[in-house]
Amino acid sequence: MAFTARATTLFFIFTGGFAANFGHVAIIWRNFIRNGSFPFPKYIVFLAHLVLQKTSGKQLTTIMNPGFDPEEIAQLKRECKAEGTNFIYVEDGFEEDEEENNEHAHVQFIGYHNNREVIYDALIYTLRLHHATKVYDLALERVQKQLPGYVSPDERSIDAPEDPEKDEEAELLLTEHIEEIEEDEEIKVSEHVETDTDFEYGIGLEVGLNREEITEKVIDDFIAHFNADRLKLDKNVYSFRSSEEDDY
Repeated sequence: MAFTARATTLFFIFTGGFAANFGHVAIIWRNFIRNGSFPFPKYIVFLAHLVLQKTSGKQLTTIMNPGFDPEEIAQLKRECKAEGTNFIYVEDGFEEDEEENNEHAHVQFIGYHNNREVIYDALIYTLRLHHATKVYDLALERVQKQLPGYVSPDERSIDAPEDPEKDEEAELLLTEHIEEIEEDEEIKVSEHVETDTDFEYGIGLEVGLNREEITEKVIDDFIAHFNADRLKLDKNVYSFRSSEEDDY
């Protein structure tokens, strides 16, 4: 596996259920991949915080950036050849037990930047996932205004005191805000490619595509069009509702 400086993507899932306490769960991604399925697939808000390691003040030059190193590039080419693809998957540690992941992918591939070969480190995800992230963030922001000092479970320190009553109240408010935001279509998203030339290993990409799944073919097509400078993004804006998961 070619070296990557990208921090692993942090996923947080908030689900609401029809149990007596309605939504008394805040399940981190680790627990989700252990179970292999959503505990409540009819209503889910999938938060994907894409975490990048940034440089500390000064831009890295291509000389300092190992993603421009010919030896690193040659190694990645060998790995791609061995796999029979034009990219490799980056194995984030906490995803090792994941049975199926079809909404996002973390990959590396060879491309060009300023006429130089470089390794691109790309996070590719569906617009539905991107939309769910933004909806969750906005809903949490509103909860924190209603409950000053509230910190979501995924942001707490290990030794933070527990407050079950406040957590339950926050979960109910969060669910209400999510429903309102989706109902009013406050969040709209479109296809995009965000490029980070200050990335510590090659060049970082965050790619949102209007696809139901991020399959190998989707990834392969994206890379082919991206490298040929023929990538055409869908400029239409979209809004999703978690209730649409009923159909899947």
